[in-house]
Amino acid sequence: MPAPATLFLETPAATERLAHSLAQRVRPPDCILLSGPIGAGKTHFARALIQSRLVALGRSEDVPSPTFTLVQVYEDDGFDIWHADLYRLTSADELVELGIEEAFESAVTLIEWPDRLGSLTPDSPCRIDLQHREQGRAAEINWDDPRLDAVIGEMRDAEPTA
Repeated sequence: MPAPATLFLETPAATERLAHSLAQRVRPPDCILLSGPIGAGKTHFARALIQSRLVALGRSEDVPSPTFTLVQVYEDDGFDIWHADLYRLTSADELVELGIEEAFESAVTLIEWPDRLGSLTPDSPCRIDLQHREQGRAAEINWDDPRLDAVIGEMRDAEPTA
């Protein structure tokens, strides 16, 4: 696994660029775990990735936060994208009832508040930890899939130099 990469995302548009770059490469059974404090950009990232996939299919769809529903599912070309916000989760059993284990096998999954997954956490996810910074936010990314090497390289190349 490569060493974690930290990207500085000075604007919401930079967060969207990272999401769009990843959107071009995700496929089942990819799982992206999004952590960070409230307001750090987890939903913004997930929304941008999902909308990027939908636009590529010629579709436009509202992508609400699944805070109250726990999960929103979107149809992609031959597979589903699951967007889960586990902040309000009271038990991992709720996820089992929703079918999250099957989604980890057949869908692209975007999981906010992944610490609530416990033993259900899939093997080898892409982990993105978003944190507030004085000038925007930072994303620490951990991955072991070589498809993401190019995304990280592109984003590093696009970062402004001091």
